[in-house]
Amino acid sequence: MSFVIDQVRQIDSQLDRLQMSSPPSRASSPFMGSFGGHDGAVVDPVTAQPPPTPVRVKRLRNLIRGMSATTSPHVLVDGVHLSSMLAQFEATIVDTDLQGGTSWAHYEDELEWLLVGKAAAQTYGILVKTLMEETLPLSEELRYWNEVLGSYSHTAVYSVQTSPFRLWHWCKMIYTDSCVRLEALRQQGPQHALVATHRISRSEFRASIDGSQRSRCRFSAVLRSWRQFYGLVRTSMRASSIGMLSSDIPVPFAQSRADAKEKQWGIRRLREMTATGLGILMNECLRFNVDSNGNIITLQGLGPGGREEWKEIVESSVALMESLTTNVTVLDMAVSDFEDSVFAGAHQDPADADLPFVTDHHLMTRQAVLSRRLHRILDLHIPAHFSVDRRLAKEYGRPPMWLRYWLPAAVLLACSGTILGVVSRRRAAIVAWIRDAGQTTVDFWFNWVIEPVKKIIGTIRHDKDSDLALMSKRSLEADRESLERMVVDFSVDHSAATSAKPLNEPDIASIRAKVKQGDLTPVLRAYEHDLRRPFLGTVRGDLVRALLVQIQKTKVDVEIAISGIDSLLKSQELVFGFVGLTPGVLVCLGTARWLGGLLNNRRGLSRGKRQGTMIGLLRNIDRIFAKPSAPGSCVLSYKDHGLLLCQVHELDQHARRYMPRDVYREFTEEIHELEDVRIGVDRQQHVVARIRWAYGRWIR
Repeated sequence: MSFVIDQVRQIDSQLDRLQMSSPPSRASSPFMGSFGGHDGAVVDPVTAQPPPTPVRVKRLRNLIRGMSATTSPHVLVDGVHLSSMLAQFEATIVDTDLQGGTSWAHYEDELEWLLVGKAAAQTYGILVKTLMEETLPLSEELRYWNEVLGSYSHTAVYSVQTSPFRLWHWCKMIYTDSCVRLEALRQQGPQHALVATHRISRSEFRASIDGSQRSRCRFSAVLRSWRQFYGLVRTSMRASSIGMLSSDIPVPFAQSRADAKEKQWGIRRLREMTATGLGILMNECLRFNVDSNGNIITLQGLGPGGREEWKEIVESSVALMESLTTNVTVLDMAVSDFEDSVFAGAHQDPADADLPFVTDHHLMTRQAVLSRRLHRILDLHIPAHFSVDRRLAKEYGRPPMWLRYWLPAAVLLACSGTILGVVSRRRAAIVAWIRDAGQTTVDFWFNWVIEPVKKIIGTIRHDKDSDLALMSKRSLEADRESLERMVVDFSVDHSAATSAKPLNEPDIASIRAKVKQGDLTPVLRAYEHDLRRPFLGTVRGDLVRALLVQIQKTKVDVEIAISGIDSLLKSQELVFGFVGLTPGVLVCLGTARWLGGLLNNRRGLSRGKRQGTMIGLLRNIDRIFAKPSAPGSCVLSYKDHGLLLCQVHELDQHARRYMPRDVYREFTEEIHELEDVRIGVDRQQHVVARIRWAYGRWIR
């Protein structure tokens, strides 16, 4: 309700400037002139001090401060609190002990007018806010009925939804019509009743006359009555069916469409009347004549007593608000008749109005009368208007939720026994599935996400526990030293067995160096010699020993290869850590993407709906500007002005929700220009066009 707050704040600031420009005058106080200071301040001639301020003036100032839009915690004061402050003001009028004397009479009168003006501004804001809050939901209700009447599929859904309600009313109508027909038939006499029972046979009629068959006669009389009533019911049903078949619309939808059209008309009429009242308030209430600086021009009227013009505007505005609240919910009159009735009621003299709260009429001043009228608007008219509006909105609005969803609820209720039976029989299995699913999710998270991340962190920090190795660190050196010893021992023993020259230390060192390089020449020569005679070499020679040495050599070679692979793995340990983390990350990303897709789809639907709503609001605003109240006129009617304010306020709400803050700050300037009808329709149409191309990114 930004424009309501701005309007109330503007009126309040105008009244504040009026108060600052009207201090206690010299003529209103006897303590002026020679006994004052050089600045002409008010002083007491005895004590040479300023005279004490009367208690009533202090109370009036406190009440004015509480009603002010600039000093109160909220711009709009609550209606109950405002009513209580008006009651306090009325108490100061009645309590004559608080009067400050004739020296402050003029100043007190000005304070009273200022208080009444601020109270009228607050009441004006409350009433405008109330009408705005009532008009906005009506647009949604009107869209609902337009959708229902827009296609036969929506009409069919509405028919199914409201079928129990319509069936009950149809049965009630048939029963009432049958009772009326039966009563009319009885009033015609028994001979007409007998004629109507054409289904009674001649034998039954004769038996009813025979005195010996009285019991059968009584039974026949009861049977005739029921047959007669049943025939009347069938007649009423046939007449109702003939009325439905005479319609061009299919029979199941005829009543539904007629009901929807009636409610659509009611909602549209209520919306038009409320918008018209809103337009009247915005155009006619508290419109003071101000100068170029925004100060109220206090011109003296030509009437008796020299009334100031702004005070007359306050009186007429209060009367207009009271007249509007009593007529805005009357849907039977046209919009023009409603405007005429509102202005006709406002032209009545406030002093001649019915004031049930006044007890001492001789104490009532114009300010007191206005206070009573504001008090009555706040306590009686606005609550009564609110209750009537809610009743009409409920009567012509969409069906209640329980009626719209009775069929799914009935299906769910019918299947609830089967569903509960299945759940109860498979309860253990369902609980186990849920528990396993939860445990699997937790294990996956810890084993495939948390643990790989810990290993990667350990690798980065060179943690000893996180080293990746295919063999122990000392295994290769031990096997290589063992191979050297085996080759040296084999060479020494083989040289002694063949009576060759014994090996000295340089020879042994040379053999050790060759073994480190992988050269096993002494062992291979002995192995080749023994292979010439394998059996003899096996029994007498060193064939088996040479084979074992070569096996040790193969073991060392394998360990060397594994050591190379181990070094390669250690150099790529961080890569393998990320490879181990990849499956868990991919699964988590896939799940998050899926969930994000679901949310994005909903967000996309919401965004598309929001964009469609904003485009529709701009279209409605453009259509309002395209149809002025009179051909060739650039002034909007009261109804169009009220509808414009509602559409602009709804557009402002959507923009505040979806636009960035800095963009919305600029967008509010366009909103203020759209709300100001004084700039003319042509300029407002240019504003609509500017909004379309300047803010199309957030609208389309």
